[in-house]
Amino acid sequence: MEIDFTIGQYLLIGFLGIVAGIINMMAGGGSNLILPMLMMFGVPADVANGTNRVSVLLQSVSGTHGFHKAGKLPTYDLRGIMVPMMFGGIAGALFASFAPMDILKPLLLLTMLGVAAVVAFKPNLLLRKPGTQPIRVADKPNSRYALFLVGMYGGFVQAAAGFLLLPALAGLLKYDLVRANALKVCCTLGFTAVALAIFVARGQVMWDVGLVLALSSALGARLGVKTAIKLQPETLRKILFAMTLAAVVLAFLK
Repeated sequence: MEIDFTIGQYLLIGFLGIVAGIINMMAGGGSNLILPMLMMFGVPADVANGTNRVSVLLQSVSGTHGFHKAGKLPTYDLRGIMVPMMFGGIAGALFASFAPMDILKPLLLLTMLGVAAVVAFKPNLLLRKPGTQPIRVADKPNSRYALFLVGMYGGFVQAAAGFLLLPALAGLLKYDLVRANALKVCCTLGFTAVALAIFVARGQVMWDVGLVLALSSALGARLGVKTAIKLQPETLRKILFAMTLAAVVLAFLK
């Protein structure tokens, strides 16, 4: 599809791409800003959803490589975690790609707002007892259902998927937050890759906007490491919720 963006709109896309990259490196939720913004600019919900995945994919490749290089990515049960997550991602992306436009936009926006609210008002989701050892998926079979559902959510909308992945990996499977965050990035790479393939096949990606987002969010990801050291998680949650609320309201009014 063709949409003539102004220079100012491209600059705003780039700026929010940087912000999204910073947020995603801290915990997740950067797409909560990008998707409503694109829809506010007149991009259909399915195309906005697909275009955003270009940025997320490149961020995830870089992040997974960085965590693996630093020895923080646990790989001994990676297959057990990734298989249900990938199948969920395929199911979610197919639903998002084929859903009617009159229900997709409000469903995407309300879902993002709901997850942002949970993160803002339930800060204890990521806590675990000190000294707890990680649990293999095979030793906790019911965890496959949770991983499938999180993957389905990620394939469907992506926005704030990290906030669902971290409780599943840290709370359910008992990984420490550093390794849970590394696994989160790797899982995001997995379901984003299959989701993007579906959106590309359906012609639901605007490559010019996607590349602007990819480059700017990559810069934001680098800045996010330094920012994460200084910014308190409580402050981040409040900022993210406020910005998401404003973006969703503007997108609904469009």
